[in-house]
Amino acid sequence: MGSSTDTSRPETSSAPPDDTDAVSAPVRGGLFFGTSPHWSHYLYRVIAAEVSSATKYYDRVIQCEPLPHDSGYLLDRIDCPQSQVVSAPEDLPESSAETEERTSILLNGNLNYSLDIHDLLARIRTRGSRATRIHAVVYNPYLRVLYALATRLGLRRCAPPTTFVTRVGLDSTARGAGYEVVRHRSCGYFPFRFLGLGSLINRIMPAVPLLRWFGAVSVVTLKPHIRTEHRPSISVLVPARNERGNIEGVLERMPDLGGARIEVIFVEGNSEDGTWEEIQRVREKWSDRFSILALRQPGTGKNDAVRFGLSRARGELLAILDADLTMPPEMLHRFYEAWREGAGDFVNGSRLVYPMEGEAMRPLNHLANIFFAKALSRVLGVRIGDSLCGTKLFSRADYRRIVSWREDFGDFDPFGDFELLFPAA
Repeated sequence: MGSSTDTSRPETSSAPPDDTDAVSAPVRGGLFFGTSPHWSHYLYRVIAAEVSSATKYYDRVIQCEPLPHDSGYLLDRIDCPQSQVVSAPEDLPESSAETEERTSILLNGNLNYSLDIHDLLARIRTRGSRATRIHAVVYNPYLRVLYALATRLGLRRCAPPTTFVTRVGLDSTARGAGYEVVRHRSCGYFPFRFLGLGSLINRIMPAVPLLRWFGAVSVVTLKPHIRTEHRPSISVLVPARNERGNIEGVLERMPDLGGARIEVIFVEGNSEDGTWEEIQRVREKWSDRFSILALRQPGTGKNDAVRFGLSRARGELLAILDADLTMPPEMLHRFYEAWREGAGDFVNGSRLVYPMEGEAMRPLNHLANIFFAKALSRVLGVRIGDSLCGTKLFSRADYRRIVSWREDFGDFDPFGDFELLFPAA
């Protein structure tokens, strides 16, 4: 970090945003108001809660190039283990070699006061890794008249915004700078708590069609496109119950991943057809090619088997492959390369693109799967084609964050798919 321009604060634990927080010190200024009135503190806490839904599971959040009228009130209320401030992108800590840490770069209104958004994003990208995310608080371009009116009436005592970028414009600018917009969430619909009514409005409005685009700001998450050069090791988890005839096929059809070390973990689930004995046989036969771990799950159900197997995995990447082979093992190399190319950090398969053979999925199950995929896509703001496909790939470091999310959110998913998709989004 450049010592001549370092303005970082000591790294401290940030308190989670709370609607009942009292303001313990005068606020010097804010994003919306030069001298922020007390009632606007609630709006900042709403925005902080939206950012915190991700940063709570990150390692640190760094606010970059705070605007002159930014008091730090928003950053102080973002939930993250560590937080700090730097005065320019060049002062960001060099993190290109980081493989497990996740860093959030906070841009609080910067895009609305920049005349070269592409340059700002590109400068940040040179300091980050594939796990770095930018969380940008962006003014709603459709409410620019209200911002101008507030300035004219003296409600805003800071310089008026110079740039109002639309969603389409931001998407194209981000792509040009080497990013992808992976989440665009409007928030701040009602600036008052108003006996809890404001909190209710602010929670339900993001799910209301059309009206959801009229929040005061959006929290936009940008992911850099950065390719991973090395070939990480991978653990392939295969839950198997009464799949004796497919066990050896998993190993026969396992693709070569360019020399990456492959660990195959079979988790047998109280089979009645000799699946456990078959796993023991193939483990000896194929031990020269793969590191094979044979486990018997302690409980029942696929979710229990998946959790148990993942807890024993040693690879840098984790993949789940159903033993019924409805997703061909040969396709794993595509999941692996998609992760290496930076196309995604959580790669989810889909069985609904091409025709399926025989009874791979009954018509009613097919319709139910489409319904779940559409519903989840709307709720999560991420397009999902097959929510119940068993084949998934993600890093072991991110799985630790998924486990933390599950502990906070609740342990009630009988299938195990949703508790992976929700925190990934």
